[in-house]
Amino acid sequence: MSIIKVEKLRKRFGKFSALNGVDMELNKGEIYGFIGPNGAGKSTTIRILLGIMKATEGKAEIFGKDAWRDAVEIHKRLAYVPGDVNLWPNLTGGEVIDLFTDLRGGKRTKKREELLERFSLNPSKKCGTYSKGNRQKVALVAAFASDAELFIFDEPTSGLDPLMEQVFQEYVQEVKDAGKTVLLSSHILSEVEKLCDRVGIIRQGKIIESGTLNELRHLTRTHLLVETKQRVTDLQAFSGVYELNQNDLTLSFQVDADKIDSVIRHISQFGIKKLESAPPTLEDLFMRHYENKQSTDVGAHPNA
Repeated sequence: MSIIKVEKLRKRFGKFSALNGVDMELNKGEIYGFIGPNGAGKSTTIRILLGIMKATEGKAEIFGKDAWRDAVEIHKRLAYVPGDVNLWPNLTGGEVIDLFTDLRGGKRTKKREELLERFSLNPSKKCGTYSKGNRQKVALVAAFASDAELFIFDEPTSGLDPLMEQVFQEYVQEVKDAGKTVLLSSHILSEVEKLCDRVGIIRQGKIIESGTLNELRHLTRTHLLVETKQRVTDLQAFSGVYELNQNDLTLSFQVDADKIDSVIRHISQFGIKKLESAPPTLEDLFMRHYENKQSTDVGAHPNA
């Protein structure tokens, strides 16, 4: 069952196109990682989904409803945490959390107290005194304390220390286990890799790759560490071999997936004593797409 469905979504600001035909679908009970460099179109897509911004063309639906026309109804069933939370400075953190709970028509439960303790947040302090990290915690506690069906996170752990990032990840997993859906936009690729069932990579307003990590791994390189009985020669002549480091009988390098067979056949002639293989990480995949392409992102809309 589709919770979010985006088809041929376009958004123009004058002559600048922030989105150029985005297609994306999130199913019930999955965590979808949404990644891309600054200006790629992540935040613009999320703002359209939230009904904050109207698309120029295309379709954006949540729960089968139009994201712009039915925004009020949709917001009763979702929780959103941005990367830079602005709160009412004269309210306490606890008052803000309770306000959001009341606005959704929810009840104040023990979950609120558990979250405050896990996120190490003092709810009695005025929001105007909070650091950026504590403002993020207020929004995260309010979101996880809700009974939302869909959680949209746009750089949610910005300003949090590693321990709090771990707490966030635990609660995201808990949300998934409860059968709810998460759209996670994050610059922390290890976080996306750990949590997400599927990943979409956006670049210059288009989804350029989408799928599970296993489905995407063929697009990048595997790291191999090999120890041989004799010194390997001529490996640098093979296409698809990168970052080759050779220390006498030990080799370390990356290899394209479709070249692994021929490379291993060549190395086996020299007698393999040890072979270690590490699958490509999401960061490998991401950087493969963007290496030597930074210049093409110049001029991107600052809020895209």
